[in-house]
Amino acid sequence: MTGLNQSDKIFVAGHRGLVGSALVRLFEAEGFSNLVKRDRTQLDLTRERAVERFFEEEKPNIVVFAAAKVGGIKANNDFPVEFLLSNLQIQNNVIRAAHHYGARKVLFLGSSCIYPKHAPQPIREDSLLTGPLEPTNEAYAIAKIAGIRLCQAYAREYGANFISAMPTNLYGPNDNFDLLSSHVLAALLRKAHEAKVTGADELVVWGSGVPRREFLHVNDLAAACLFLLQHYDSPEIINIGWGEDISIRELAELICEIVGFKGNLAWDTSKPDGIPRKLLDVSKLRNLGWQPKINLRDGIANTYSWFLQNRA
Repeated sequence: MTGLNQSDKIFVAGHRGLVGSALVRLFEAEGFSNLVKRDRTQLDLTRERAVERFFEEEKPNIVVFAAAKVGGIKANNDFPVEFLLSNLQIQNNVIRAAHHYGARKVLFLGSSCIYPKHAPQPIREDSLLTGPLEPTNEAYAIAKIAGIRLCQAYAREYGANFISAMPTNLYGPNDNFDLLSSHVLAALLRKAHEAKVTGADELVVWGSGVPRREFLHVNDLAAACLFLLQHYDSPEIINIGWGEDISIRELAELICEIVGFKGNLAWDTSKPDGIPRKLLDVSKLRNLGWQPKINLRDGIANTYSWFLQNRA
């Protein structure tokens, strides 16, 4: 096993986002002080030359790829060209340069949307590419699948220690709370807060409330990533999740309870539901000895207090 050293130079691509910021917080708390940070104004990851220069100058030992153009169902559906092109450019540039300039290990973070729309539940890693994707986020999924395959190609052709992990739906501090581009949990949290503040008597939720989703607090994801960097060296993908799911209706009710919104829920069934169910099989990661710690109620309460301090 390769492990990590406190002195390793670590580059977290996308360090200001939901995932990247959680990784930076954890690395710093664990005493990894040699972190290389570049935000979008300092380094545009879609520009090959700029990425090349950065890796040539900094030569990080460890690269965690948490950068992506992301969004909810609507954004993915409306802008497939941008989601496909941007994500392919970013990951191709970073993965290629990481190998060229001698990174010892790369952790590529994918997404649970890489799996077929009707994959057997809970979704095992070997269901990748066994059926059609969910059309509403196909562009993003295809980009992520290309990233996985590129990492696996580097492992096979050059013996590179490039690993890929597939997180489930994430939430937590630094989430995107923009109603047009956010994911379901953050959008519901903001809607419930605003309904409470304005004294609305109902909260409109997209879809039927029937689909089931799994959620993982981003601090748990960061802990899993650190664990994999220290204990996992296979090019085969590995799922990261909570291992249980909840219906969107139950999620909305839980959020309203935590936020303190007392009105009714109304369902806008003209809006898409997306995949009927998405639950990851996390037995592979659990068998290695890792499991999450932050339950959904505590995690949402923690995220809401962050939202109140930083966004509301």
